[in-house]
Amino acid sequence: MEPNIPDTSQKRIVIVGAGFGGLALAQKLEKNDVQIVLIDKNNYHQFQPLFYQVAMAGLEPSSISFPLRKIFQKKKNIHIRITSVTRVVPSEQKIETELGDVHYDYLVLAMGAGTNFFGMQNMINNAIPMKSVSEAIYLRNRVLQNFEDALTAEDAETREGLMNMVVVGGGPTGVEVSGTLAEMKKMILPKDYPELDFNMMKIYLFESSPHVLEVMSDEASVKGKEYLERLGVIVRAGERIVDFDGQFAYTSNNEKIRTHNVVWAAGVKGNTIEGFAPEVYGRGGRMKVNQFNQVEGYQNIFAVGDIALMSGDEKFPNGHPQVAQPAIQQGKLLAKNIMNLMKGEDLKPFSYKDLGSMATVGRNLAVVDLPFWKFQGAFAWYVWMFVHLMSILGVKNKVMVFINWVWSYITYDQSLRLIIRPKTKVSN
Repeated sequence: MEPNIPDTSQKRIVIVGAGFGGLALAQKLEKNDVQIVLIDKNNYHQFQPLFYQVAMAGLEPSSISFPLRKIFQKKKNIHIRITSVTRVVPSEQKIETELGDVHYDYLVLAMGAGTNFFGMQNMINNAIPMKSVSEAIYLRNRVLQNFEDALTAEDAETREGLMNMVVVGGGPTGVEVSGTLAEMKKMILPKDYPELDFNMMKIYLFESSPHVLEVMSDEASVKGKEYLERLGVIVRAGERIVDFDGQFAYTSNNEKIRTHNVVWAAGVKGNTIEGFAPEVYGRGGRMKVNQFNQVEGYQNIFAVGDIALMSGDEKFPNGHPQVAQPAIQQGKLLAKNIMNLMKGEDLKPFSYKDLGSMATVGRNLAVVDLPFWKFQGAFAWYVWMFVHLMSILGVKNKVMVFINWVWSYITYDQSLRLIIRPKTKVSN
């Protein structure tokens, strides 16, 4: 039985996932005479670029989350269902969900990507990922609880393990987490825990490639490393963490680091779904799509964003970057293409317009790569803040984030260092 979705004469477009791609698609389609069913396991849109600030007690989770029903409050042709999709049955044009089966005329998969632990079971068991708001809250709780435990640790080695932090992955997320931790160590934590000796606390950043911020320009990479080291982060480029047992992290150079905390920001893989042949999936669990985002072998099934591996783009032979802009651009174009498909008109191939990339390392320290200009330092930091502030959904959220940032800048402090645990285990 379908989860109470009315049958109409309109064509039904089912969108699975309300991330950047799915949301952009739904917002573009809502103006047309179609029925849209938007399915997500959460009832809110998450602004992923700022997860690390929630994890580091800089922002409240509500500041970077926005209720889906509020976005589409006045849209009668959009039906939101909060559930998990378990399988696609293309032969019957339906998807199976925990609420029941949903039939579609057109299906768009926009489930995004999850953490890639590269099959390392100990990492899966012990490391801390950061691909959702709930995981960011868990990391915040874990870090703060460790400092509480360090106060009563029986010996120096245990205390060192509780205080040391190892961040794996030198992309923007890893760099931002490491930089924020270093600033907390310098400015905030000594005030909260004056009984602890923060000279003991070490923050490591491991990156398997030779440089941090490898996806950005050489200038950004060099400056990023310089900024991190200026803040006191121990940058270990060209090295990997190969194992972590909850007490020690083991490096590819046979070194053993005493730590209870490994933050995993080293890779992502597409969130796969049952119902497709293995050959539909390519590198990193991404679905092979053509230049119109049609899944290989299907006319009416599409994939956008992180899970789409688009062929035919010479600039991106391994797929587009798994960040917000490709997903948003694909979602917007796909809305037009689906309408063209209904009318029997030609489809327009996708061409990614790279608007640039950026990362913040710390206070007045950021790197920005625009297509026409690359710059670093304080101005880059202000640009980073402005771009992210404008990208957040909702005026109230923008105001709250701005107030938090201004307060933190003036006082060198955050007021959100709260250990709030759910009574029952929260699923991601």
